[in-house]
Amino acid sequence: MKIDSERLWCNLMKLGNIGRTEQGGVTRLSFTKQEKDAKAYLMKLMNQTDLAIHEDAMGNLYGRKEGIYKNEPVVLIGSHIDTVINGGIFDGAAGVLAGIEIVQTLKDQGITTKYPIEIVAFTDEEGTRFSSGMLGSRAVVGDLTLQELKQNSDYTGKTIAMVMKENGYNEKLIKNAKRSATEIKAYLELHIEQGKVLENEDIPVGIVSGIAGLTWLKVSLKGEFGHAGTTPMILRKDPLAAMAKIITYCEGVALQQHHTVITAGNILVNHGGINVIANDVNVIFDIRDISGENLQRIEKLIRMYIDKICVERNIQYDIEILEHHEPSLCSPYINHNLEIACNKLNIKPKHLMSGAAHDAMVMSKIADIGMIFVRTKAGVSHHPSEWASKEDIALGTELLYNTILQLE
Repeated sequence: MKIDSERLWCNLMKLGNIGRTEQGGVTRLSFTKQEKDAKAYLMKLMNQTDLAIHEDAMGNLYGRKEGIYKNEPVVLIGSHIDTVINGGIFDGAAGVLAGIEIVQTLKDQGITTKYPIEIVAFTDEEGTRFSSGMLGSRAVVGDLTLQELKQNSDYTGKTIAMVMKENGYNEKLIKNAKRSATEIKAYLELHIEQGKVLENEDIPVGIVSGIAGLTWLKVSLKGEFGHAGTTPMILRKDPLAAMAKIITYCEGVALQQHHTVITAGNILVNHGGINVIANDVNVIFDIRDISGENLQRIEKLIRMYIDKICVERNIQYDIEILEHHEPSLCSPYINHNLEIACNKLNIKPKHLMSGAAHDAMVMSKIADIGMIFVRTKAGVSHHPSEWASKEDIALGTELLYNTILQLE
């Protein structure tokens, strides 16, 4: 093995201590001190690896290693370092540190590739703070708007633009973060699987064939206040009861499909109480499918049902799309090279789809993409118990290293 597994693991553990919570997890939201400290650690590693460092207008952090031909399109390797609240230490971080380890290994081996290599840590992939994910990669492909930065806010009411200004960024310059398809040869990302497929088949790493599309629907229902004891059931305009039916309907729709998953993971009841009928309920639905056509069809069914149930109960509603991404297929050319690298390392090539969204999904709009999944314990992610072994992380990084050497 060419990469230094001990060095990589040490870097992972040190980064994992930045933003450590009392529950044993990690909280590193975008534009916070914890994220700033994590970036400082990455820059320290990039400096040790002799990378040219720069940060773009959206806060995406890059480290560049020049190739033999400086004008060649760049091979981009990376992921993100932000986390969900009380998340794990591997999600995103493993991909960024794997990239740094690869260029350090190239340096150790005295190898210069024909093309330049850049390592990137994208800003806010998770979407936890502002309910709008993949901000950094979306800025890179030109999909992030100034309007969104001024409208989307965190739980304190601060918009993305306000928080950016507090951290020394000018939201009006986000267009400068955009990159063209001609300057990026490929985007490669190593990531933990966040599922049980590899573990169930006792396979340490897998090749991602594609990423499921997703739609985040924010559904807001407005009813009427009432006293829990004095308002007859027949006279109620209870938005929470209506939302319960909508959630149950969504579950039923998903169960009738082959590859659809729908989650109501964010519920807000305003002015509710044990003895109060609330009048305002908001739920964000996460809808995913590997078929863009099916994703669109299911969204239409949900909208129709919401209209039906709200008309029946005399409740007002509003539906807002917070996020939408079409399914993305990984590059056959890159996956072919991943298979060749697997054979060299005596790894059985295992292809699997990703149900989780990743920056690679966004980057597919301007570049060929490839992803490596690393086996995770019990498929757990976004939780303090998220875990991948040192050996599997090292093997996935070695696979990526060998693939980088094969790209022409």
